[in-house]
Amino acid sequence: MHVGNLIKENYPQYYSIERYPAEKVAPFCKVDGPWGILGNFGRTPLVIGGIPFDCTEKVFQVMKFTDAATRQAIYNAKGQTIKMKAKHGHKAGCVRSDWGHIIVDAMKFCLVQKYAQSEEFRRELERSRGLFIVEDQSTFPKKNPDTWGAKLSGDGTEYVGPNLMGRLLMELRDAGGKLSYTLPPTATSFQDLASL
Repeated sequence: MHVGNLIKENYPQYYSIERYPAEKVAPFCKVDGPWGILGNFGRTPLVIGGIPFDCTEKVFQVMKFTDAATRQAIYNAKGQTIKMKAKHGHKAGCVRSDWGHIIVDAMKFCLVQKYAQSEEFRRELERSRGLFIVEDQSTFPKKNPDTWGAKLSGDGTEYVGPNLMGRLLMELRDAGGKLSYTLPPTATSFQDLASL
């Protein structure tokens, strides 16, 4: 099932199209670009349950699967290869059966961990205060942004899209690093990766 449909079904409060005036936005896209550390590929090493991760994207994608081989392949991957390995897991039907019910909570977990462990991330998040945070997907080939981001309008005056990632980051910022989430213990256990 498409992510947008999962959000609509399980997190209707996050299912909407948002609009933000471009001059009041902190947009992030590339890791090395402005505000890049706000993205899930931002270079913010984490340790969760004694297991080191090099970015929150890796944590999030590992959480999506119960299959050991898929989890290990994602854990060993670098950069955009992380998403490629996750796509293989999707095609193989290895996504955890409750993923649609926990997808946003899983992202909240990742962001709270990142906030707790990265001073640079906390600093940039605070620097964005007074601005709307947007995952900028303007250069993506698809006509419409996916669930996580927004695109700059044709006249360049506003960002339009679901912008779920930006919304969660703004919630995190405005709540001083706290987000409520509920996850089964199996979703936050990474001990199977300890021997890698």
